[in-house]
Amino acid sequence: MAKLRITQVISKNGETKRQIANLRCLGIRRMHQTVEVEKTPVSLGQLEKVRHLVKVEEID
Repeated sequence: MAKLRITQVISKNGETKRQIANLRCLGIRRMHQTVEVEKTPVSLGQLEKVRHLVKVEEID
């Protein structure tokens, strides 16, 4: 299955509790942290809610 590399590039200060919770569920806890997650419908939905805070790269 394909993977995604996600890096937080903008601070979560001032964001809604739901967006902060989505970052936590993706495994991101601090700025400039990079995590790799599988490309599933659940993770894609979470990414859509925090797209403005993160940078996403697809890994083959």
